[in-house]
Amino acid sequence: MTKDMNGAVLVAIAATVGNILQGWDNATIAGSVSYIKKEFKLETQPTLEGLIVSMSLISATVVTACSGAMADWLGRRPLLVMSAFLYFVSGLVMLWSPNVYVLLLARLLDGFGMGLVVTMVPVYISEIAPPEIRGTLNTLPQFTGSAGMFLSYCMIFGMSLTDSPSWRLMLAVLSLPSLLYFVLAVFFLPETPRWLVSKGQMLEARKVLQRLRGTDDVAGELALLVEGLGVGCQTSLQKYIICPADEIINDQDAAVDEDSVRLYGTEGLSWVARPVTGHNSFGFSSHQQSFSSQMAPYVDPLVTLFSSVHEKLPDTGDNSSMLFPNFGSMFSVSGNQQKNEDWDEESLRGEGEEYTSDVANNESDDNLHSPLISRQTTSLEKEMVRHASDGNPIVDANGEPVNVGIGGGWQLAWKWTEKEGQDGTNEGYFKRIYMRQDSIAASCRPSFISTSAPGVDVPEGGEFIQADALVGRAALYSKDITDQPTVGPAVINPSEAASGPSWSYLFEPGVKHALFVGVGIQMLQQFSGISGVVYYTPQILEHAGICVLVSNIGISAASSCLLITAIMTLLTLPCIAVAMRLMDVAGRRSLLLGTIPVLIVALVILVLGSFVDLGTVVNAIIPTVSVLVYFCCFFMAFGPVPNILCAEIFPTRARGLCIAICSLTTWICDIIITYSLPVMLPSIGLSGIFGIYAVVCCISWVFVFLNVPETKGMPLEVITEFFSVGAKQATAARDI
Repeated sequence: MTKDMNGAVLVAIAATVGNILQGWDNATIAGSVSYIKKEFKLETQPTLEGLIVSMSLISATVVTACSGAMADWLGRRPLLVMSAFLYFVSGLVMLWSPNVYVLLLARLLDGFGMGLVVTMVPVYISEIAPPEIRGTLNTLPQFTGSAGMFLSYCMIFGMSLTDSPSWRLMLAVLSLPSLLYFVLAVFFLPETPRWLVSKGQMLEARKVLQRLRGTDDVAGELALLVEGLGVGCQTSLQKYIICPADEIINDQDAAVDEDSVRLYGTEGLSWVARPVTGHNSFGFSSHQQSFSSQMAPYVDPLVTLFSSVHEKLPDTGDNSSMLFPNFGSMFSVSGNQQKNEDWDEESLRGEGEEYTSDVANNESDDNLHSPLISRQTTSLEKEMVRHASDGNPIVDANGEPVNVGIGGGWQLAWKWTEKEGQDGTNEGYFKRIYMRQDSIAASCRPSFISTSAPGVDVPEGGEFIQADALVGRAALYSKDITDQPTVGPAVINPSEAASGPSWSYLFEPGVKHALFVGVGIQMLQQFSGISGVVYYTPQILEHAGICVLVSNIGISAASSCLLITAIMTLLTLPCIAVAMRLMDVAGRRSLLLGTIPVLIVALVILVLGSFVDLGTVVNAIIPTVSVLVYFCCFFMAFGPVPNILCAEIFPTRARGLCIAICSLTTWICDIIITYSLPVMLPSIGLSGIFGIYAVVCCISWVFVFLNVPETKGMPLEVITEFFSVGAKQATAARDI
């Protein structure tokens, strides 16, 4: 499944124009509030001043409470269109604003737009991005938001040099970029394929995926999206050994072994994946075993589970590619490696014959009744059949779908399984398998194969791959069609999959576990104080005295603060660019654990520096440098990662509701911080405020270390399955 990344990248960039508006608005109100205070004589009314700043946060909180249900009902894209319209209208109202009450109304409308952007853009990008670059693309909102802040501060600084700066004009400029965003949202942004699949609009979802991936071969990913509609499915961990079909030594034919799964790859070759008994969980490296044994009472089992996956992932171009190059294409990590469309079509398809699905011939499949991948009643004698140009996943000689690449080195495979029911009759269903290589190919036989899995031996010198898998019941399955002998078992889109979200999903163990992580990280992010620092940076710098020093160059103290703030915001952009590069390399968890200690050190230095008199210049520089370091490190990880995580860890049918809960938590904490800062600043001073933030950052590091897993490079549907399994492991660990 080779992906042309350009389509997804361009759409993600267009979506993040909304974050430019958010950053622009935040900086504009921070820079213009001093002028608003003078005109409306609010120097003696700090409560009203705080309300002007926090009104948008209040309205953002209100709209966020409704955004989850709205996003699941209307879609992600309409909410982005709505946010652009609200930004445009609020800018015009702020330009008019004859009194403080009209200004508050404008800020109310502005907050509605901001709440929709902040909530929906990370979800939108996560649902359209390939796993390999999802972290990078979801860091774009942080970059564009900071870029919007920089541009806004530059504009305000220029206007502050005039004789009579107009705060109305400062705020009204927002209408111009919001008009551009409205045009992009209406005419360029597509609806996300995951939402379309959840509503049964399969044909439109296919077209959107083809546009985003730059290829017609998207049926594998389309099948993955439908598999992701399940919530709370019974999933288990299983280890597999994968060998070429002709190298398996067995007492029975692997092709008919009920536990084996046939996999097809490049050049028409096939392999057989055999489960290894006695190994039903992901393994760990030696140092992980030592670490996990020491921290077992404290570290969430989910964290260890995710870490084990990334620990064992082979690097691109490693020995597995050299010893067994066809496995490299099956379990590749890079989105640029050869995938399904490079298959040898002549060897995979009989002469003059093509595999076609019912979907390909039916333009009205949006009701989810028509099969996405179905058993064929002709050409069953062929060894295997390749998907046609419309991109249907592979079926084997029995017509069963077998395996497709789904990104991030993962394969999605199906296996038709029958078991005896309570009434004594055989019940058939599709077993769904998410599979990923966990070690390089080897030419020797590992000890556990011969001891734990007799009958699955690999010949001396034979090549094999170990793979870990998440095994569960396929969501793409309808029991009704199994009674139709002319069709047989089929992987289809059940009509009930189009049903809307339910609050009952929130009580599934995996979803509850994800909510704990999402709500916790969002709360700690806000209580680390970033919102208050962003809104009141000019006043914080003025309080520190740096603005007075800079004003010696011939500009006012207020203009000096704006200039310094603009420079500081500009310096954060390279840091965010580095974070974009590292987000899918080092990972989300690693960035958090690496940058939060720097935040703590910067805040501690700020606090200690306030108690030592080193002179006017040094005492002014220390807070400025501390705030700068705080900004840069925060925007590298603690800024974007919570939103990225929350957009990744919830299942499709519960994502809207769960994101709304996490975002609602964010806005409530944001209001508390923003409203309390101007009150706290005169009483406990800058050092006291940053001392509190330092304590929160210490708590944040501990929380991340114990509870936040690494999700880089994993398809969203696989992540949610891991949360389901991890929640069960956590429950079992507590019961011991």
